[in-house]
Amino acid sequence: MNSTRWGKVLLFMGIIFVSFNLRPAITSVGPLIGLIRQDTGISNSLAGLITTLPLVAFAAISPLAPKIAKRFGSERSILLGLIVLGTGILIRSIGILTPLYIGTILIGIGIAICNVLLPGIVKHRFPGKVGLLTGSYTLSMAFWSGLAPGLSFPLAEKLHLGWQMSLGIWIVLLLLAIGFWLPLITRSNDGGSRPAGNITNSSIWTSAIAWQVTLFMGLQSMVFFSFSTWLPEILHNQGLSITAAGWVVTLMLFCGLPANFLIPVLADRLPNQKGIALGIGLFCFTGILGLLFGGNSFILIISSILIGIALGAAISHALILISLRAESASQAADLSGMAQSVGYILAAIGPFILGYLYDVYTSWTFPLVLLAIVSILFTIAGVGAGRNQYVHQESKEIMTRNTL
Repeated sequence: MNSTRWGKVLLFMGIIFVSFNLRPAITSVGPLIGLIRQDTGISNSLAGLITTLPLVAFAAISPLAPKIAKRFGSERSILLGLIVLGTGILIRSIGILTPLYIGTILIGIGIAICNVLLPGIVKHRFPGKVGLLTGSYTLSMAFWSGLAPGLSFPLAEKLHLGWQMSLGIWIVLLLLAIGFWLPLITRSNDGGSRPAGNITNSSIWTSAIAWQVTLFMGLQSMVFFSFSTWLPEILHNQGLSITAAGWVVTLMLFCGLPANFLIPVLADRLPNQKGIALGIGLFCFTGILGLLFGGNSFILIISSILIGIALGAAISHALILISLRAESASQAADLSGMAQSVGYILAAIGPFILGYLYDVYTSWTFPLVLLAIVSILFTIAGVGAGRNQYVHQESKEIMTRNTL
């Protein structure tokens, strides 16, 4: 195997191991919310902040990540993100309330840097295999995202580690990722790859289709993180044990794994992606209706599976849309920064509002109705984002017509 091919293999493995760490530190919290509330005495709304704060950090840091990459290189910037993420995991596991929130914010910052830069690296280093690579790393991300909530409560209670160590154990996975990523830094003489120059000087923020990609990213993330945080409580409220509810969340997320991989590959081959958005919306809306009206465990589990398939497809579809709607790696990084900045502001609202609504009404009906409405809205945005054009293509066509 020549050095160039070996470098590609090493980069692919590095991307996979980085993706392992982009969700467990967040999705592992949901089944532990009750223990954290009991130990710290905080309300449901404040408990919801444990999941909301990383999303606020995503929103704040995402626009800065492309600038960090242009200055230091993408590989070194991702290493920085991993180090910040690991620091946050360790601080959060101390178990005191203030470090809990500080560590949570650091976790969000570290994940945000990696989240934003991975699509640009894929676009730049694997231009002919964007769908395959995006599917591979979103599948890897989703696998550990789904495993984390199933393991959290048993680790805390059955193995007597407590919620602190249950949240802190993810440092092991993080150290493995750093071990795989470090060789990419030492192989690079210039500090890592830097995205190619912009195709156009127009701001990404003026593109209508960029906003549609952003709204799809944000609204589907709002649904994902709301369910990641509160589905165990919703299911427990309807009669399941908290351990069983945690494993249903794991089942939900695992059922999305095939879609995680297949949707980017399919989207990369289709002339447009409107039908994919419609299918995702239909599955999600039907699943939420099942949670609203279902009266037994079977319906609750089937509904959770439908939601899992939809959300597994949705995050992969959001990430592949970033690459498909961009003409260059730099544009992909900028669109990724925009989508994950504004998008995660929307996502951050979800867990907090759901916790607040439950505190006020002591019922999950109103929160679930809200999520059903959001699923309709992200479907509409996804259909618009599925048009076969680049983010500035409309403005270019208008300028061309005006010139003629």
